[in-house]
Amino acid sequence: MDYKVIDADGHILEPPDLWEKYIDPKYRDICPKLFILDNGGEIMRIEGEEGLDIGRGKKPVTFGVTGAFGARDGSVSPKIPYLQGRKGGFDPHARIPDMDAEGIDAAFLYPSLALFLGAIRDPDFASACCRAYNRWLADYCAPYKDRLFGAAMLPMQSIEGAIREMRYAAHELGFRTGFVRPNPYNGRALHDPDYYPLWEQAQDIGFAIGIHGGSETSQETLAISRFAKRGGAVRHAVSHTFEMMAAATSMIMCGVCDRFPRLRVAFLESGGGWMAGWLDRMDRHFDDVGMNDTRLTVRPSEIFHRQCFISFEPVEKTLPLLADYLGPTNILWATDYPHLDGFPGAANMIKAMGMPPSTLAGILAGGARRFYGLE
Repeated sequence: MDYKVIDADGHILEPPDLWEKYIDPKYRDICPKLFILDNGGEIMRIEGEEGLDIGRGKKPVTFGVTGAFGARDGSVSPKIPYLQGRKGGFDPHARIPDMDAEGIDAAFLYPSLALFLGAIRDPDFASACCRAYNRWLADYCAPYKDRLFGAAMLPMQSIEGAIREMRYAAHELGFRTGFVRPNPYNGRALHDPDYYPLWEQAQDIGFAIGIHGGSETSQETLAISRFAKRGGAVRHAVSHTFEMMAAATSMIMCGVCDRFPRLRVAFLESGGGWMAGWLDRMDRHFDDVGMNDTRLTVRPSEIFHRQCFISFEPVEKTLPLLADYLGPTNILWATDYPHLDGFPGAANMIKAMGMPPSTLAGILAGGARRFYGLE
């Protein structure tokens, strides 16, 4: 298929009973579930009654924001119940017409509720949750294998488990990519040498790694404690971008990509304009002989251009200014469908920026084809 417009970071909406149906039976009693509360709110219980609850508090919380596509322009309420979220999030047959209406040829799909599962501490339970999710996602994508592509969830709580799940996703499910959160898992950052076997395996089998943030969870999140008394807008802005800047530092400046030069890594859902300045700053510390203790063999910006990708939001005014500097085929974009903060008309918004045809083609699909191995 000739892919000219690729949504590099769409989302699905997990059925509330996904894990009950797909998980290893021995974990069924404690598997992740969505519950409706008496006050009208919703909680996600991750590890049974004694485990972690996401959304429990004095004020009702609804997970419908993950399906409130269109709330940005006021066409949908941001407080809808989860099960009333965008139908295409749950049903691939409803998603394809939405993609056709926006001229999108293919979409790569990341989680919604499962973004919280990095908070699981037990490695075996985490592996079981990931296996269940990935099996369901493969079934979701199956009717449209040339248009819907899943991003496998990797259980980073266990190196062996993450490698095993990556190989299963690649060889048994046909996935091209897996996702991890930028946050530390059980205190282990992405540049920890313990992860080297995982990155080596990903490089060897050509499996792309999408680093994708999410809302606040029990995973360590940069600066959230500093802004704990501020509103959700401040915390959302901080948690996504600060964590992704740290992830870029882990993968580029801390030597992961230098050690594994064929590993493809994307930094998703955190904006893209910051990357140019961050690369400049990393380069300056590399170039300064008195400061460079990184042991990198090449400059950080060279590493980025060789194997890294950054996703811009279609409202970022810096995109036309930075496209050539960062490289059009190092740039991705996303609808974030069907989330509250998603972008209806995203592809047309980018087209309206007035970039040269070759630059535009690189951004709309060239970067995604290169990252996800569609070329």
